Amino acid sequence: MAGFSQYHESPEELNEETKDFARVMASLIEEAEAINWYQQRISVTKDSEVKKILEHAQAEEFEHFAIDLEWLTRKLPKWREVLKAILFKEGDILENAEKWEESK
Repeated sequence: MAGFSQYHESPEELNEETKDFARVMASLIEEAEAINWYQQRISVTKDSEVKKILEHAQAEEFEHFAIDLEWLTRKLPKWREVLKAILFKEGDILENAEKWEESK
């Protein structure tokens, strides 16, 4: 068993689908953390070659994050609905979110 618990409920009571969801959610969080760490390293390095290497590594983390997010949103259609309403839209982010909330 892992050195930490990713569950808030008893694992014995959770079905396999929920456990897989928790696994991918944990992976998504780890990918987001990695993206953040690379961003910090990129912002402070003075060496252009190191910067390119770190940017390459970060790009892979973006891909992993996207894969995890896609899988998760396929499992929770409501989440996908919210993302479609807010992501990749022009204009004010909060206004777009409010428009979606009002349209429900």
